[in-house]
Amino acid sequence: MVRMEAKFTIGQVTRHRVYDLRGVVFDVDLSFSEEEGWRAITMDARLDKEQPFYYLLAESGDSSYIAYVPEQNLLPDASGEPVKHPDIGELFDVDDDGSYHYRGRLFQ
Repeated sequence: MVRMEAKFTIGQVTRHRVYDLRGVVFDVDLSFSEEEGWRAITMDARLDKEQPFYYLLAESGDSSYIAYVPEQNLLPDASGEPVKHPDIGELFDVDDDGSYHYRGRLFQ
């Protein structure tokens, strides 16, 4: 059994390698677990299920949503810009320096 570790942490801001998508990590699966959505995200045959997948409070343009993204498609976001997602305050406290700190509350 291969032991996997997540590259990104809860509260870290990431961006997609290709698409205009940024988000704050709020949960991690160490391997793929969203079976019903697999066909929707496997347009790239090189996508490996045996890697961490991240749940993001995501934004793209004027839209905000929850994204489920494989680690191979994410990069750290060093822009320092805040993520504009309406649920940020439900899960995170935000410091003056823009750091996101997980509160441990679940959506209600």
